[in-house]
Amino acid sequence: MKLLVRLASVVTVLAGTGAFVASGQSVISAKSGLIHYVEGRAMLNDQLIESKFGEFPDVKENQQLRTEEGRAEVLLTPGVFLRLGENSAIRMITNRLIDTRLELLSGEAVVEADELLKDNAVTIVYKDYAIQLQKKGVYRFDSQTAQLRVYDGLALVQVGGKTLEVKDGHTLMIDSSLQTASFDKKDTDELYRWGARRSEYISMANVSAAKTVADSGTYWGTSSWYFNPYYNMFTFLPGYGYGYGFGTGIYYNPFGYTFWSPYNVYSYIYSLPYYGGYYTPPVRGHGGNSHVINPPVRTPHGITPAAAAMRTVAAASHERAGSGGGAGAHGGFGSASSGSTATSSVSHSSAVTMGGHMGGGTSHK
Repeated sequence: MKLLVRLASVVTVLAGTGAFVASGQSVISAKSGLIHYVEGRAMLNDQLIESKFGEFPDVKENQQLRTEEGRAEVLLTPGVFLRLGENSAIRMITNRLIDTRLELLSGEAVVEADELLKDNAVTIVYKDYAIQLQKKGVYRFDSQTAQLRVYDGLALVQVGGKTLEVKDGHTLMIDSSLQTASFDKKDTDELYRWGARRSEYISMANVSAAKTVADSGTYWGTSSWYFNPYYNMFTFLPGYGYGYGFGTGIYYNPFGYTFWSPYNVYSYIYSLPYYGGYYTPPVRGHGGNSHVINPPVRTPHGITPAAAAMRTVAAASHERAGSGGGAGAHGGFGSASSGSTATSSVSHSSAVTMGGHMGGGTSHK
C-alpha cells in the first residue's frame, strides 16, 4: 500500500461547509487560507474550529480567524505558512494566489516563506501599513509592540505614499517614525520556536510525498501543496527538478529543513549509496563512493547535505510510520502519544511515529 494517494489536479470543496476534503486525494489549492493545524481554541467567524481527520476549513474573504488559548497554522500561497500566536486575530482581505492579503487585527504572527512563486504575492496589512514579502524568509509581526522583525528575507513596506525596504536581521517600528534597527536573530520567542517545530514536521512528511509523486509518473511542474494522509497534514513539494545551490539539488527552507522535489528525492534519498556509516550523495556530477569523498558542502546552518539527508530520512517514514496504522482525528500516528516515537528499520530509513502535535490535532503545549 502506498503511503500517499495519487495526485489530483483539482480542488475538492465540501459543499455547504467550506471545508477542504483531503482524505483520499491530494489538493492543489486555487486560493490561500487553508486552516492546516490548530492547537487549543481557535475560532473562524466565532465558530469553534474542531479538528477532523482529512478536513481543513478555509478562511474566506472577509472572514476572521481568532485564537484564544491556542495557536493556528494557515497555508497561504504554495510554500508560505502563517502561524498565529495566542489571543491573536487576522482577517482575510483577499485569498487569491496572485494577491493574498491578510490584516493582522491583534496579537502576533510569524510567516514562513519557503518559496514565493513568480505569479504569487503575499501582503500583510497592519493599520495603514502594507507589508509585502519579497523573498524566502521568516517574518514576525507583533501588534502589541507595533513592530516587524525580518529574521530572514526582505519585506517591502508601504505607508502614506512612502516605500521602505526591511532587510534580514532588521526590525521596523510600525509607527510614524519608520525607523529600522538591527537585532540579534538568535533572539527568538515561543511562537518562533513553535513555528520551527511545525516546519520540521512538515519537512518529515515531504519525503514520502515526493517519492509517491515520482512513483506515480506524474509530472510535478510547479511547487504546490500535497496531502499526506498518514501524517494527516499537507506538505510542500518544490517543482519538478527544483534544486537550490550548494551543487546538490537539495532545497533548504529558512529554518534549515530539507524539502525534496519528486525529481531529486530518488537521487539523494532513496538511491543514496551507503559506505562505512556515511551517506555520500553525488555532488556536481560525481557519484558518492568509498574512494571519492565529495566536497564538504554545507548549508547556511552548517549541516552537510549528507547529514541533512540522513536526518530527514531518519525522521520520515518510507512506506508506513510505525506499526499502529494511520493517523486519527487528532493527527497522531498509530498509538503513539504526544511527543513519543517508535522506530522500525525500512530500507535505508527508519520510520518514526510522531504524536498528536504533528497532524491536525488540538492539543496545546
